[in-house]
Formats: sequence, structure tokens, C-alpha cells
Amino acid sequence: MFRSSRYWLFKSVGKLLTSGSRPVEFTDFWMGDQFCSLVFTLSNLTLVGCLYDEGFNSNWRKCGTTSRLWPLSFVLAILPFLIRLVQSVKRYVDSGLYTHLINAGKYGSGIVAYFCYFLWRHQGGLGSKFVVWCIFQTFYSLYALAWDLLMDWSILRFHEHYPLLRKELVYSDRIYVYYFAILSNILIRFIWVLYLPMQGPDMMLRTFIAGICEMLRRLQWNFYRLENEQLGNQDQYRATREVPLPYSLDESRGDGDEDEESQPLNRFSQRALSLRRLRGAPEV
Repeated sequence: MFRSSRYWLFKSVGKLLTSGSRPVEFTDFWMGDQFCSLVFTLSNLTLVGCLYDEGFNSNWRKCGTTSRLWPLSFVLAILPFLIRLVQSVKRYVDSGLYTHLINAGKYGSGIVAYFCYFLWRHQGGLGSKFVVWCIFQTFYSLYALAWDLLMDWSILRFHEHYPLLRKELVYSDRIYVYYFAILSNILIRFIWVLYLPMQGPDMMLRTFIAGICEMLRRLQWNFYRLENEQLGNQDQYRATREVPLPYSLDESRGDGDEDEESQPLNRFSQRALSLRRLRGAPEV
């Protein structure tokens, strides 16, 4: 990457460590969401260190989730979730919108689900800890899936031209990609069912497959999340080349004998005038 790009990346990652101490911008929570899909990578940092310390011998399995280092792996895994939880609470404090608290609840439930997962993987078996993990993991998957589709992507609208989508679509010439994204997002959100069978591929291999699928899901998620953000910015005139004036301009008039206030406002002018009145700005 270019030097400026590397600087932006390091600065954005560094700002995550100060979450809660300043207003949250789009790049802050967007970058935090990227790290939420790197649970497999972050949790295995302790595995790499343990393998190096053991000299990469054949007894490497004792460095996994069954080792005494599992609390450290858990902390590294849920660190992005904790950062996003703090960011969501900060956004609620700054804006007063309860939707941010609901979003914070999503990350809180994710932390609980991963704690139950690491605890079960450490002790193993099909006892009570396995059942508790399945319950909390199911709750978190449904919670996160609903937020993905309804809030992050703003889809599942039943009365639009394209069922289950929204009115405005950037990729309108490839409608099928939206339905593929919905289906694949649902399947990967429940990829954890790979851990349920006691017989089958090695558990480390299943974890690797689940981690790769989650990274691919986040890559796909980015396109529709940014699309939804851009459409929202355009709708609120935060991303536009021109802002509608609160009055109409009629270049065909002569010397302006008629009173300007008697001219009908067009649709965009009426909308802008309404916005000015709501904000308490003086009318022009």
C-alpha cells in the first residue's frame, strides 16, 4: 500500500483503542466490525506463541483451547466485540437513540456466547456447558442476523418492487446478488453447527473452516453496508453535489413584478423548507 494508506490504517486501528473517549465516526465502527470477523485469527495468537515456546514439537495440541491459556485466547477473541459495545454506548450517550443500545446488546450477547464456547471447548463433552453454549450461540446468531438484514442492509421490505429488498438499489442490474447475500449470510451466521457432531473432521479443521467463512461473510457484508450508508447520506443530503433551495427560481419571468412568495414551491423546495422549519432556521 501507499504510505498514506498505511498511515490511515494504523491510525484507524489505533483509534479503536480509545473508543468511548471521543465521538464515534463511520470509520471507527466500520473498522471495529472488520475485527469482529477475525475472532479465529485473534484467538490463535496465543496458539502461535505457545507453539514457538514448545519448539513446534508433536505435542502441539496442548496449546489449543484445552490448555490453561484459554482465558487469554478468549480475551483476544472478544476484544473487538468489547470495543464495538463501548462505541455503541458512546453513540447512545451522544445521540440519545435507543437503537445504539440495541446494537450494544448484540455485541454483549456475542461476548457471552464466545465465553460459553471457550468454556465448553476447554472442558469438552456434551454436558450442561455444551447446552448453555448452544442456547446463547443460537440467540446471538438470530440477534446478529436480524441486525444485518434489517439495520445494516435495510432490506426485508415486503412491499417493494423486488420482494425482501428495498426501494433503492445500487446493484440494480444484478438483483440476484442480493438474494445470494441474504441466503449466504444466514448460512454463515449459523456456521457454528459444524461443532455439534462429535464424529467427523478434526475440531481444529472445523474451526479453521468456520473462521474462513466468517471472513468471507464480512467481505460480502461490506458491499451492502457501504451501499446502505451511501443511500442514507444521499437521502439526508450529506452526500450530494447540490442542495435544494427553499424557494423556486423561475428564469422565464420578466422584471419580477409578481411577488416571489406567490410562486409555488417545487417538490424539492418544499422538502428543504420543511427541514429548515424543523431545525428552527429562518426562512429565506
